[in-house]
Amino acid sequence: MSTDVLKEKQQLRARLKAERAAYDAAHMREAADAVAELGLGFLAPLPTTAIVSGFAPLPEEFRLWPLLRRLHAEGFGLALPVIIGKGKPLLFRSWQPGDATDAGVWGIAQPKADKVIVRPDVLLVPLLAFDAKGWRLGYGGGFFDRTLRALRADKAIVAVGVAYAEQRLEAVPHLDYDQRLDWVLTPTGAMRCVD
Repeated sequence: MSTDVLKEKQQLRARLKAERAAYDAAHMREAADAVAELGLGFLAPLPTTAIVSGFAPLPEEFRLWPLLRRLHAEGFGLALPVIIGKGKPLLFRSWQPGDATDAGVWGIAQPKADKVIVRPDVLLVPLLAFDAKGWRLGYGGGFFDRTLRALRADKAIVAVGVAYAEQRLEAVPHLDYDQRLDWVLTPTGAMRCVD
């Protein structure tokens, strides 16, 4: 029953947020550097004309900046998401390291309104938990699920969860509107998600 799954997700979120809050700064920095070192080579062949959307991390989220700097240096176009309203898919605006940003919903950094709107080819996705089948536990707003559904209806897109290795669960509870990840990238390597 969906109410049971929703309750299970809510309980998991509380537990996993508390666990993640206990990560120290050194662990977070080492994980970010390890993921940047790995890069997105596992997606080869990925043309440098591809646009990769990252995310501006909240204080306890995975530090994506080192990976985004590497991708920029490799010539990829970058974007960051913009929340345009409750119940709506995310919008993506071009961004590169050093660009000024505005504070969006929840204070999340987002590109300035004059930046070009783009349609990413690769979507780097934040999460609280993931499993081998590509199910992810987000924060409950549904923004990335709605966005992935909309993007996948329009074009081929690769969804890559970026996470700490210890965020992996045996199985993540999900409902039929949840969208699966294609890959998960952790400091220990990239994992192709299979059903």
